[in-house]
Amino acid sequence: MKDIKVLIVDDQELIRESLKVVLSVSPGMEVIGEAAGVAEALKICAQNKPDVVLMDIRMPGMDGVEGTRLVRERYPETKVIVLTTFDDDEYVFGALKHGASGYLLKGASIAEISQAIKVALEGGAMINPTVASKVIDQFSSMAKGSARLQVEDEVVKDISKSEWPVIRAVGSGMSNKEIAGELCLSEGTVRNAISSILLKLGLRDRTQLAIWAVQTGAVNGGPRE
Repeated sequence: MKDIKVLIVDDQELIRESLKVVLSVSPGMEVIGEAAGVAEALKICAQNKPDVVLMDIRMPGMDGVEGTRLVRERYPETKVIVLTTFDDDEYVFGALKHGASGYLLKGASIAEISQAIKVALEGGAMINPTVASKVIDQFSSMAKGSARLQVEDEVVKDISKSEWPVIRAVGSGMSNKEIAGELCLSEGTVRNAISSILLKLGLRDRTQLAIWAVQTGAVNGGPRE
């Protein structure tokens, strides 16, 4: 099995070097580049197509929210994991909206970083527990302030009883792994269920699904098994 190619993006050289050292001792990981900013990161993405980008959220010039958007738009197969600090709350949801596959606090352990990278590649999202509750709050705030997502009543009827618990869990900000544990399912089954739900409702991604669940009250309702 080939190594997972990782690109580190952070304006602080010390952080980049620390992450490189941490990842170098993680089996199956290969750091294919380092970048001090988004523009440099995009050039490396074009040349080397990393599997995962570890993206600092606060950088001079273009921040990690915009960096996440550009990487995901130009290289949709590349996953982005945001590196955040305790005072970065206002940036967290912006990066999620643009397709970030996880949030790690700077100083995360080797195990946490490795797990987040693997979860991202499997289509899930790993969110540090200290950030997770803030993400849920931002889901709710955005849902209340956003234009309502239009989903026809007829297609909602196509949602099966077994899919409603998954919708509620996504609306609560849970990762695929957490949903799998909560509902006693495999992560693959959860991924397939979310894909099926998005297709039925005509929604773009799990962020829209979470917002719809909050806006409609489905996060607290819907048929139960």
